[in-house]
Amino acid sequence: MPDRPPHRVFTTERGSFCLARCDCGWTGMARRARSQARTDAERHLAEAGHGPEPATGRPLE
Repeated sequence: MPDRPPHRVFTTERGSFCLARCDCGWTGMARRARSQARTDAERHLAEAGHGPEPATGRPLE
């Protein structure tokens, strides 16, 4: 099985909204709560098989 490129997720802000993005091109929904954007990023990593199951309260930046 060929190696897949690693997913590197980060959050970015646009005005009063925060959204999660990934190097693979994935972009999460714009959220007013930074914590929800981080949860979106964790969920993306879990679905891509590159991270732990989504957990709440863990910082991602």
